[in-house]
Amino acid sequence: MRSQDTGTELCAQEGTGRSSGPEARKVPSPAAAQRLPCPRAPFPNKREQLQVPREFQEGGVRLNAAHFKQLILSALKDLHGEVGAALPVDVLTYEEKTLSAILRVSSSGLVKLWSALTLLGSYQNRKCAFRVIQTSPFLLALSGNSRELVLD
Repeated sequence: MRSQDTGTELCAQEGTGRSSGPEARKVPSPAAAQRLPCPRAPFPNKREQLQVPREFQEGGVRLNAAHFKQLILSALKDLHGEVGAALPVDVLTYEEKTLSAILRVSSSGLVKLWSALTLLGSYQNRKCAFRVIQTSPFLLALSGNSRELVLD
């Protein structure tokens, strides 16, 4: 029930109708309705974390963390121009063996980053792909994956 609902809608939702008899219920006015915040409302300072592995068609490619971030920034610049390259992206963790990383970006820039990573198809003339495995506003949520859980 939203605060813009009218009194008739509130009454109809209660199932009482608009009867004026003694069984009629008192319907609160729309001004008395309480506003509740949405738990996933976008806030300007809210951050999202992405877990992304980099996959190459041919093996033997080595990237350190600085080259990995430069690759991400160039992907943003190619797709979104200078505005995309100015998007603040942090590499929180990076594993050179698996070429996977956890990235942090503001929630307003999540779609730009995700699209730039998805559309990047090559690095140094080698075919490659980013796959976004998980995304979450909470870093702790990326620490475990229930789909990879092995029970003994």
